[in-house]
Amino acid sequence: MEFVIEGLIRLSGVSAIVFILAIFGFIGKEGIVFLFTHIVEMLTSTDWSPTADTPVYGIVALIVGTVWCVGLSLLVSVPLGIAAAVYLSEFSGERTREWLKVIVELLAAIPSVVWGFIGVMIINPLLQAGGAQVGLNGINGALVLGLMTLPLLVSLGEDALRAVPESYRQAALAMGATRWEMVRLVLLPAASRGLLVAVLLGVGRCVGETMAVLMVTGHAVRIPNELFSPVRTLTATIAAELGEAVRGGEHYQALFALGVMLFALTFVVNLIADRTIRGRAESVG
Repeated sequence: MEFVIEGLIRLSGVSAIVFILAIFGFIGKEGIVFLFTHIVEMLTSTDWSPTADTPVYGIVALIVGTVWCVGLSLLVSVPLGIAAAVYLSEFSGERTREWLKVIVELLAAIPSVVWGFIGVMIINPLLQAGGAQVGLNGINGALVLGLMTLPLLVSLGEDALRAVPESYRQAALAMGATRWEMVRLVLLPAASRGLLVAVLLGVGRCVGETMAVLMVTGHAVRIPNELFSPVRTLTATIAAELGEAVRGGEHYQALFALGVMLFALTFVVNLIADRTIRGRAESVG
């Protein structure tokens, strides 16, 4: 029986690797050739016009739009997420912590299309009331992404903080530090690697989000020149245009090339997070 269980566990581990390689092979079969033959045009042009008489496949504006939304979303989610994680880990009572963790888990379970509706129906008019000419813009997308990423940061951040040995807390308090000084000077530095991993995984979550940003960013291929500029992300471009592209055509291959770039980007982010975890384990060991 033990042999069977070990075999199933080993099979599960191997199958995960096989599935990832299969996904990369499926995307790469359609997109890698196009990516390497058009890489200069894609990385130097801001014009994405795949259906024009003379197609242009510049993705600079799409990359900037993606970075714009992800970067601004981190300004929302990281401070709130770490603050909430500190409260749950160090200041809340046991009963309060249980209720708040349930709420955080419920937030994580909200589908992305529902977050898109929230962006369109609630954040959009609020931004217009605040002076934005168009409420569907990069700020809207950043707020939605920040709210979507918040549960992940809170959960992982609390785990990182609670993983700090209790002796650290007791030593700081014994030396006369207040609770806040203990958190600021001892706990946060000791948990910094775990918190960094939470942020990196949040970045990966933001980069890969599709439906919500498709609904709320304005879907304009342009480099933002002001705070409330509409933008378009790489994922939203794939979702919006793949159904209209001719299978096997240049437009179709260009969208798969975007998929290859996204796959590589998320792989790098997760690799950095993994190396950070390993570095933490080695330093502790």
